[in-house]
Amino acid sequence: MREKKSEPTLSPIAENLVLGLPVHCIDDYPGCLLSRLEAGVGTHVVTLNAEMVMQAEKNHVLAEIIRQAELVVPDGAGVVLYLRLKGKFVRRCPGIELAESLLCQAMKQNPQNLVFFYGGKPGVAIKAAETWQEKVPGLAIACQHGYLSPAEEKELLQTLGQLQPRLIFVGLGVPRQELWIAEHQHICPQAIWIGIGGSLDIWAGVKERAPAWFCDNSLEWLYRLYQEPWRWRRMLALPQFAWKTLMEIKF
Repeated sequence: MREKKSEPTLSPIAENLVLGLPVHCIDDYPGCLLSRLEAGVGTHVVTLNAEMVMQAEKNHVLAEIIRQAELVVPDGAGVVLYLRLKGKFVRRCPGIELAESLLCQAMKQNPQNLVFFYGGKPGVAIKAAETWQEKVPGLAIACQHGYLSPAEEKELLQTLGQLQPRLIFVGLGVPRQELWIAEHQHICPQAIWIGIGGSLDIWAGVKERAPAWFCDNSLEWLYRLYQEPWRWRRMLALPQFAWKTLMEIKF
C-alpha cells in the first residue's frame, strides 16, 4: 500500500466515520478538487456508498485503500443517512455528478488539462468521450475500454505515463476500480483519479440514469435494480448496512 504524502491544505476537510470508514464532509467537493488539480496535488477520490462499505467489511485491502484515499465523498443515500443520524448534516455527492462538474470546469481552468476515460465494454468509452466533446468543445479526452489482456494493460500503463492526464476516470466497478487506482496512482502523481462505476455507460447512452424523482428520494438504487435485475444479490448489502446502522445508533 502506498505511503501518504504531505500535501497543501487547500480546503478544510472534516473527517467522519461510517462503520469505521472515513468520509470527508466539505461544502464544495468540485471546488476542492479543482484547487488540488491546479496545485498539482495527486488525489484518489472514493465515492462511498453502502454497498462499498459492506464490501470493505469483508475485503480488508479495499478498506485500507478507502482509509488512505485523499478524498472520500458521500455518494450513497445510506452513507448520508448514517451521518445525519450521528448528528452531522451532509449533502449527498453522487459520483457521476462530481465527475460531470469536473469535466465541465477543467477546461475553463486550464485548456491543457487532458482527461482519460478507462473502462466499459469496447466502444463505450469512445462514445462517452464523443458525447462530452460535443458538450465541451475543445475538451481533450483519451480513452480505453476495460476489456484488456495483460499485454494490453501494460501498454495502457505506458500510455498513461507518457500522456500524464490530469483527470482520470476509471469505470471498472467496485472494488476493481479502487484496487486498480491504488496500484497505479504513482504513474500520474499529479492527477485526480476517480472511480466512476457505470458512468461511462450513461454518458455513452448505453444505460439511463434514474429519473430525478428517484434520485431526490434516495431511490436511485431501486431504478438501477429495475434496469439490472441480476444485481439483486449485491443489493442485499443495503439491508445489511441499514441493520448495522440501526444497531450502532441504538447502542
